[in-house]
Order: sequence, then C-alpha cells, then structure tokens
Amino acid sequence: MDKYVIHVSASKAASDFTSLLDHVLAGAEVVIEDNAQPLAVIQSVGPRPRTIAECIALLPEDSTATIDSDFAKDVEAAVDSHVEPLRPPAWD
Repeated sequence: MDKYVIHVSASKAASDFTSLLDHVLAGAEVVIEDNAQPLAVIQSVGPRPRTIAECIALLPEDSTATIDSDFAKDVEAAVDSHVEPLRPPAWD
C-alpha cells in the first residue's frame, strides 16, 4: 500500500488520537497542524508484521510446509536468517 498523508488540527488529533493511530497502522502518515502550520508527524516505524495466517496464505500451492510442534522454531529461524539493519549507515 502506498503511504497517504492525513492533515489534522492539533485539537482534532487530541480528541481522536485512537483513530489517528488506526490510520497510521493502515499505512498513513499523519501531519498534526496548528493554523495550517505543521507541528508533528506521526508515522509507522516500519512495515506492519505479518500474522501467521497471512504468512501461511502466502505459501505456494505446492508447499510442503507443515504446522507441527517445531513450527514456531522454524518461523523464528526463518525470521532470524533475514535480519537487516533498520537504518543502514549513510555510507552504504
């Protein structure tokens, strides 16, 4: 999903913060303004993690994956094998 931007007044942000967080979780960037001047930006720190159900749904039809007693260990090993820095150094 492409990021979209929502502009709200500071008073609206204060009165409905939960709704703003729902938008952020859905991929929005929220700009809080006072008299049309930006005060703050709220955005996700990164992509939302997938649920196990979403991961399973992404498996190819011919997958031999099974959910057994070692499934959690297998998922953890797969996640650990793809560790990348959150913010790579500027010289990269």
